[in-house]
Amino acid sequence: MKEKNVAEILKSDSVLQEIALKGWVRTFRSNRFIALNDGSTIKNIQCVIDFENTDEETLKRITTGAAIAIKGTIVESQGRGQTVEIQVSEITILGDSNPDEYPIQPKKHSFEFLRENAHLRTRTNTFSAVMRVRSKLSFAVHKYFQENDFNYVNTPIVTGSDAEGAGEMFRVTTFEDNKAPLTEDGKIDFSKDFFGKETNLTVSGQLEAEAYAMSLGKAYTFGPTFRAENSNTTRHLAEFWMIEPEVAFMDLDGNMDLAEDFIKSVINDVLENCKDDLEFLDQRLTQEEKSKPQAQRSEMSLLEKLRFVADNNFKRVSYTEAIDILRNSKPNKKKKFQFPINEWGADLQSEHERFLVEKHFKCPVILFDYPANIKAFYMRLNDDGKTVRAMDVLFPGIGEIVGGAQREERYDVLIDKMKAMNIDEKELWWYLDLRKFGSAVHSGFGLGFERLVQFTTGMGNIRDVIPFPRTPQNAEF
Repeated sequence: MKEKNVAEILKSDSVLQEIALKGWVRTFRSNRFIALNDGSTIKNIQCVIDFENTDEETLKRITTGAAIAIKGTIVESQGRGQTVEIQVSEITILGDSNPDEYPIQPKKHSFEFLRENAHLRTRTNTFSAVMRVRSKLSFAVHKYFQENDFNYVNTPIVTGSDAEGAGEMFRVTTFEDNKAPLTEDGKIDFSKDFFGKETNLTVSGQLEAEAYAMSLGKAYTFGPTFRAENSNTTRHLAEFWMIEPEVAFMDLDGNMDLAEDFIKSVINDVLENCKDDLEFLDQRLTQEEKSKPQAQRSEMSLLEKLRFVADNNFKRVSYTEAIDILRNSKPNKKKKFQFPINEWGADLQSEHERFLVEKHFKCPVILFDYPANIKAFYMRLNDDGKTVRAMDVLFPGIGEIVGGAQREERYDVLIDKMKAMNIDEKELWWYLDLRKFGSAVHSGFGLGFERLVQFTTGMGNIRDVIPFPRTPQNAEF
């Protein structure tokens, strides 16, 4: 007797085949119909038992959340909603689930409640769908880079440098509370710590990926990054995953081409391989949108947004042109923007990015050539001396999803920028070496993986697209 999963059985047309199956009970009704799910698909399979010839003690133990093993025959379904069902000949309870204690009962639960039960929330349709899509997206990321001859680099989690110059980092130390040795001037003496210097959890693998691109040609990282930013928004996490490709001999135009091709590729991949889950998430979002005021509703369904990105060429617009569009826009003139645009040099907010994508251009947008003073030290300075070769990819409903740049390859210019931004040259001696020994034009970008999952699944809160979210005051599980 062949053991199969639910996805295989539902795709199969081999009626009257005898099979074995294991899974978790979603519902049990009329002492006869078990809705069984094993995580292989969003769909349950109906298992019909002969309750008159089933032990009463066993029937009592078939409760929501219980793990069971069944043997039976695939038959054409008599009921609506499924083409086949299983006529059960044998049932074994593998693990009980007390209905008085099991939190994921078959009813509507708030996402807040499910976050508190993150270890069990993938037993719901929404979260099982989200996490299957996340898994497929993750595979699509690696597949794209491997098929395009990139080398996967595992960059350090513990680092002595701050790639962003952001300063909001988690310190790594072995010093015990209030027992850290001090220097003569009263500061913590990190030379006596485990690594002999002050270290932190990484905010980005970019700088190390650059080093590998400057010898292997094409490199990418895909790993966890950390920000100690006390931000309780639906868009921020303290621990998240970053995708960061770096390519030698590639300028900003090539970087924009790469970002667009990569995004379209991975979205097309999940559209092809996650049809059932995306259809469910599309319907979920449509229902959620109905509860919002008309003005706040999205003009597109989830599947329409995904095809919108996959099928449209991304519009490339300079920062200067974007500022002119925003300054002269109706929302700006009527003071509808929370952050009014008055002058060149403003740091664009999500509301401005979404206006450009959703209202003005009506397609994904890549902004480039940003003011140097609002961007990181490693971005290549343009000849005008005031802008850098930076680019951001903007999406509908989410704003910025990718940030990248042509990197500053000139040693003297990079030194001057580091001095101006008070970045310690001694800490990044090795990064400067890359500009001394065989320097060349090179570029790359960073894409927050959770933002991509959020866009692809239509989930409103970034905490709902990572298995166990890490946020201020929360490190449960």
